[in-house]
Amino acid sequence: MENFVVSARKYRPQNFETVVGQSHITTTLKNAVKNNQLAHAFLFCGPRGVGKTTCARILAKTINCENRGEDGEACNVCNSCISFDSGTSLNIHELDAASNNSVDDIRALVDQVRFAPQAGKYKVYIVDEVHMLSQAAFNAFLKTLEEPPPFAIFILATTEKHKILPTILSRCQIFDFKRITNQDTTDHLKAICTKENIVADTAALHLIAQKSEGCLRDALSILDKISSFTNANITYSNTLEHLNILDEDYYFQLIGAMQSQKISDALLLYDEINKKGFEGDELLNGLSEFIRNLLVSQQPGIADLLEVSEAFKEKYFTVSQKIESSWLLSALNILSEAEINIRQAKNKKLHVELVLIKLCYLNQALQLIDNGGGIAEGKIATEAKPIAFRSFSPVAFKEKGSNSINPRETKKSGTPANRNIEESTARLVIEKEILKAPKAPPRIDHTQVSKPPEKISRIGSLKEIREKLAFENRNNEVKTLTIDELHIAWTSYINDLLKKNHHAKISHFKNAQLHIADENSIEIVVDSKLQQTFIEAERGELINFLQMHFNNRCITYRVQVQSGNNVMEEKEEYLNSTKKYLKIVEQYPLVKQMKENLGLHLEY
Repeated sequence: MENFVVSARKYRPQNFETVVGQSHITTTLKNAVKNNQLAHAFLFCGPRGVGKTTCARILAKTINCENRGEDGEACNVCNSCISFDSGTSLNIHELDAASNNSVDDIRALVDQVRFAPQAGKYKVYIVDEVHMLSQAAFNAFLKTLEEPPPFAIFILATTEKHKILPTILSRCQIFDFKRITNQDTTDHLKAICTKENIVADTAALHLIAQKSEGCLRDALSILDKISSFTNANITYSNTLEHLNILDEDYYFQLIGAMQSQKISDALLLYDEINKKGFEGDELLNGLSEFIRNLLVSQQPGIADLLEVSEAFKEKYFTVSQKIESSWLLSALNILSEAEINIRQAKNKKLHVELVLIKLCYLNQALQLIDNGGGIAEGKIATEAKPIAFRSFSPVAFKEKGSNSINPRETKKSGTPANRNIEESTARLVIEKEILKAPKAPPRIDHTQVSKPPEKISRIGSLKEIREKLAFENRNNEVKTLTIDELHIAWTSYINDLLKKNHHAKISHFKNAQLHIADENSIEIVVDSKLQQTFIEAERGELINFLQMHFNNRCITYRVQVQSGNNVMEEKEEYLNSTKKYLKIVEQYPLVKQMKENLGLHLEY
């Protein structure tokens, strides 16, 4: 019995012209060979099954071909090409880095590089899955890869370019392979079916191409399986059955039930789908892709993005014209959220049923709103409601020489426009005057203020505001900043520190020298930076205390370290356990007595 060879190996391309879907790569390589502009190292990277290793082998065969054509293709009839096709060529060495990834394997490869080819012009070294090499193997490969002999060419292939060291990438000419389109895959499968005498529907081949997701090797493997399953008679229905893919007719029926708001039909259809063995997440994913295709079908400019077979395109175009774009966008939003939440749902069937119910009532729940050129979702309002504005009472002003305000006269005077201007101007003036008011309250002659002004709910004149502030602060007279009064405040703050048991700070405050810089500024002169640190640590509470003592919110201070020839600044030093203990004992003698009574020892 003749040995069976899978299609992926049997129909593997033998020259650049037969490589599927990588014309940007093959054209570049053919021109490089034809113009004798070959790099010493290539890196082929891209998804699996798109032709990286195949192109590497074709390049290796082409550069050693004895009778290369004018288009840069190998002749496939010379001794070099025949030996390559039969696997007996000594000028081509392949290394699988996934299983030979140690530094010893790379050293053995590097040792072979120094030997010139016995026949042919170049020795080609193909390293597949190069990202699997270890760090030491990469380092051992660097020098040879950078400066190989003139007859050596390295071709590295990988699916994970990001795992390769930048030093390797900089030494290679990089070629990025792309996924093969569904149309290219379908055309290639048609050609193979013709050669193998396989009867296949175009829709079925397109379904295989979609399932392969741009990997031609997977598409050929699926074709072999279905050909055996159907006895070389591939139809759309048996392909759906074999690949366990939900028929698109179910999606069209679901959309029809949703548009007509027939929940019973949608739920019965889902029950039928569920009995066929399709999980809820598969239905949601397929329905999302189906609605995406409907949305694409509505836009003539992007119709090329519709990835369905030609047999279904006309049906997509017809159905999409009957559905509003707003419905499709909202449905995609609901389905995307449902796909995320179904992973956490315990009852997945109920979760999918709730999604279908939402989609059935989507026309009643949502509408598309034009928001300044953008698109947003919003609930449909049952009726339009007017916007209600809060009413404002007019501002009343006192006239000169009058102590009362007559709101009625204020309302009657002037037109509405003038009154609005007066109100806005008055508010701005009052706000500016309040912001400009000094932080320290002015001295007030209390004899002139006999009683507090009556509280009014409206904004009064500036005179009334100032009189009110003066009345509230009449008992808080500002004290003049003098050196005697400053010492009194300073001693009072030291007593507060003593009450709080802040003994470490008291000595620093007592040794500080106080000076008055101006009527609102105090200068504190200290002997060392350590003393300055302790006083600065109390800045917030100290300033607040001084301002309250003098009733002056403008009081502030600055700490200055005394400079001089006889004054040495203290340096902060690290204290070990013994020094800490001695300082504590110096300040608290009872600690030493307690240590001796309890028989304690210091830890070093």
